[in-house]
Amino acid sequence: MNTVTLTIDGQKVTVPENTSILDAAKKAGIDIPTLCYFPDQNIKGNCRVCVVEVEGSRTLAASCSTPVNEGMVVKTWSKNVMNARRTIVQLMLADHDEGCNECVKNGVCELQSLAQRLNIQYNPFKNILELKPIDTSTPSLIRNPNKCVKCGRCVDMCQETQQVGILFDAYRGVDSEIVSGLGKYLSDAGCILCGQCSTVCPVAAIYENDQTDKVWQAIFDTSKRVIVQTAPAIRVSIAEEFDMPPGTVALGQLAAALRRLGFDDVFDTDFAADLTIMEEGHELLERLQHGGTLPMITSCSPGWINFIEQYYPDLLPHLSTCKSPQQMFGAVAKTYYAKKIGLKPEDIFVVSIMPCTAKKYESGRPEMNDSGVRDVDVALTTRELARMIRQAGIDFTALPEEPFDEPLGISTGAGAIFGATGGVMEAALRTVYEVITGNTLPVLDFTDVRGLKGIKEASVDLDGIEVNVAVAHGIANAKKLLELIRNGAADYQFIEIMCCPGGCIGGGGQPYRTTNAIRQQRIEAIYEVDKAMPLRKSHENPAVQALYQEFLEQPLSEKSHHLLHTTYSNRQH
Repeated sequence: MNTVTLTIDGQKVTVPENTSILDAAKKAGIDIPTLCYFPDQNIKGNCRVCVVEVEGSRTLAASCSTPVNEGMVVKTWSKNVMNARRTIVQLMLADHDEGCNECVKNGVCELQSLAQRLNIQYNPFKNILELKPIDTSTPSLIRNPNKCVKCGRCVDMCQETQQVGILFDAYRGVDSEIVSGLGKYLSDAGCILCGQCSTVCPVAAIYENDQTDKVWQAIFDTSKRVIVQTAPAIRVSIAEEFDMPPGTVALGQLAAALRRLGFDDVFDTDFAADLTIMEEGHELLERLQHGGTLPMITSCSPGWINFIEQYYPDLLPHLSTCKSPQQMFGAVAKTYYAKKIGLKPEDIFVVSIMPCTAKKYESGRPEMNDSGVRDVDVALTTRELARMIRQAGIDFTALPEEPFDEPLGISTGAGAIFGATGGVMEAALRTVYEVITGNTLPVLDFTDVRGLKGIKEASVDLDGIEVNVAVAHGIANAKKLLELIRNGAADYQFIEIMCCPGGCIGGGGQPYRTTNAIRQQRIEAIYEVDKAMPLRKSHENPAVQALYQEFLEQPLSEKSHHLLHTTYSNRQH
């Protein structure tokens, strides 16, 4: 590989050719401020905050989009650079909603941090913002155009990474703005509510619909028994909200924090993930043995369900009829568990802690009330839980490790790996193999379906039945598999699709500024959780076994179909 040597702020730096000045400066230990730039995205030079002086150039250069040259001399800090950066940010602030104190991103706003870094204590430019309506049309996301800085991160995420394509740059110059659809509300534009746009937004132009007040009201209501379930991915991400390294496993601290917040029962969605495998695995066997629609596609990810219902409704018969673990848990909590503790379903309030903004929409779907009432009352994101913990004054890092409650807090390693792309597939194969063959798996790890590769394939011999499987994460990759199915070219029997890059560990409700490097750290951590579990196969979960013995009878029973399965609808615009 050819290299280039240049001088940055008096330091000699050697980097590969075509490296940007921004990345070359990082190698030299120099941090150039940015706003539109984001790792793993293609945005270059939109905001101009990262400008630098290049010797011999008449104008300042955007360091994120300017490649290095041999012998180049760069100044990242000078009077001209300082004045330019401050003016750029001051102009942004002059066209920005100044209500910082009540803003959901107060304290974690990149524009706010940038203004502080540049020591902007006053703004010579008059605020010219003309307030636009705030889009509250969906239960998952709120879009506030008055906060938008037109960086383009959300557009790149929606158009390139996810390829849903409902966010656009519109107009020019001072009239430029980000719009959804043809200027429609998110609810009318075909948004799948994945929330990936919210994870990269530097300000609060788009964020999750905060429902923490509803949860506090329930906790303070002595007539309600408030149950919480926490998704597999939360245990490897919540610690980041409290400045711990990405991939830190904080399972025990998570359980302890939830108890201190006042939840009556602290349960684990991993239990319901094991239950999902029992139902989904047997559904796959039923289809394989009796000529059902193949390939069967997993249905755990609500953003993915939103996508196929709106954009590929002709392929809905391929979906597993299983509800997601979140919804299975809610149905079981308000029937089986309610009966065990002698309460009516309406006396129980179920809260989900999810890495996902689409879970908010899913919990409110009209068909998700098989307990007789709404099965899951509120779905909170990782970020919302962190706000509650801070609000209550709990020192998360100092908490002792505590276990989940029984019986719905008992789980296996198979349930834990649901949080990573390929995890549902691997968990299913562990169970399906042993159910079909009657033999113990010699090796539990199906490594072919792991990792951040966009589409992964494997072939498994199930006692003479050759099963070809595929795994896709991110909607752009899902579309490739769907086109194969539509064209009759998909030689698979089982497909796992997760809406978000990396799976749930990279969900739209996870800590802000999630990059691929952070996704990889969370994935590695979640497989360490799996390895450390005494039980690693869903069908070995004693609490799931008891649920069938005492209540559901067997997988795919009439009662199981009523509580744990559902149907999906053509919602094409």
